[in-house]
Amino acid sequence: MRPQLVEALLDVTDHRPLGPSGVGTIATLRGRSDGSKTGVLGGGAAAPSNVGYMTVPREWILLTYKLTPDPSSRARVAVWREVRRSGALHLQQSVVAFPDVEAFRPALERFRTLVGELGGESLAVRGGPVEGGDGDRLVASWNAARDGEFAELVAECGKFLSEIDHEFEIEKFTSAELEEEEAELDKLERWHERIRARDVCGCPGAAEADAALGRAREALERYSQAVFDRTVP
Repeated sequence: MRPQLVEALLDVTDHRPLGPSGVGTIATLRGRSDGSKTGVLGGGAAAPSNVGYMTVPREWILLTYKLTPDPSSRARVAVWREVRRSGALHLQQSVVAFPDVEAFRPALERFRTLVGELGGESLAVRGGPVEGGDGDRLVASWNAARDGEFAELVAECGKFLSEIDHEFEIEKFTSAELEEEEAELDKLERWHERIRARDVCGCPGAAEADAALGRAREALERYSQAVFDRTVP
């Protein structure tokens, strides 16, 4: 399935160097339903400026990369971590995809910089799915990845609720413990923000994650009140 996703995304017909550095190419793409052609990142149509949550991308950035022969374990791990950090869709070995929205520009550049620092090469092109079904498969794969991230967040929120309940059970109402719980909720909030920023295709799991985080906030408010009642004269 993965190779077909790549083939469906791009039909590259023309290559020439981009800029004096020669890094990247201009790629003419066929198969767009509107008959238009677009180019590599940095050329062609500009990304829409009003992209936000629940905006399904019409185009994608396909990035291929090649590390040096027999790359070290450190290099492979570094690239793997960056793929996870960016939320990129790993289509197949050394091929990742990002929705063509402004929010992913920093992640794309960060990824290319890392590959270069490791002595490798990367190539990024912009294109759209050839057929409607191809786009559906890309969106489904992207949403599946976000669903997995949201599910992890929901599980951690559940652990947070259990921890708050435990503090009530043992009647541990201290300012120090409250600070720890506040720090933990802050981590969950920031994690939630990162996932939501990547959720540009309306992932079904978002609502459950929102609800779980809401319960975590309520639990902390309840615990904060309990600490206040017992420690403030």
